[in-house]
Amino acid sequence: MLNLTKPLAFFDLETTGTNVSSDRIVEIAVVKVMPNQEISTKSSRINPTIPIPIESSMIHGIYDKDVAECPTFAEVAHTFAQFLQGCDLAGFNHIKFDIPLLMEEFNRVSVDFDINNRKLVDAQKIFHMMEPRTLSAAYKFYCEKELEGAHNAEKDTMATYEVLKAQISKYEGRKLKDAKGNETEPIKNDMNILHNLSFDKLVDLAGRMVFNEKKEELFNFGKYKGQKVEDVLKKDPAYYDWMMNGDFAIDTKKKMTEIKLRGFNKK
Repeated sequence: MLNLTKPLAFFDLETTGTNVSSDRIVEIAVVKVMPNQEISTKSSRINPTIPIPIESSMIHGIYDKDVAECPTFAEVAHTFAQFLQGCDLAGFNHIKFDIPLLMEEFNRVSVDFDINNRKLVDAQKIFHMMEPRTLSAAYKFYCEKELEGAHNAEKDTMATYEVLKAQISKYEGRKLKDAKGNETEPIKNDMNILHNLSFDKLVDLAGRMVFNEKKEELFNFGKYKGQKVEDVLKKDPAYYDWMMNGDFAIDTKKKMTEIKLRGFNKK
């Protein structure tokens, strides 16, 4: 039982992307817990009024056709603001993303939503504080030993070797699920499988480009985020020059050049 003096609203957003200033809500759900522990809920799918990038749809399973007849945020903003009135806010990693994006949506339609007098509780931050995701913590969890001399390169490297062996021993044969709930191949003592788990959809090491399910390269940042790299280079050749002259990693520039040359070879 939560010790509450005012309502606590747990909420989560599904969105068109991760840019707070330009992306939009496609689904919002709120679970409000009252001081007497009574629970009420409110949720709605939202027409974001902009296209949902395919890579975002692949994560949350909501496509343009699913929200075409849904209300816009402007049409439901007042009812959600009223539902959240007087509530503190709770979520999972919501302080860095969900709250700023929700506030942006409210501001965009001129609905006052002030968080100055609200308590903000982030379950993810508490999780990470109590269960650190460090090499020392992993060494203790998997190997049941304290890592003496952490941040000594040789000791850290040897500890990582022991952790990986222990992970394979612990998880071998266990299937994983992706964000859509689809089962992946089981973890095996096989470097190809471990590579796919570790590297997954990245085209370049910096993550400026990612693969979609068709193994097509998509931009993962900027004004062309979610669009095929080949298509962008065709319609806006100057974008390639901008990236080549910009502060991007050499690996990113090499991958961009490979994609550009591949496009030329198709002609």
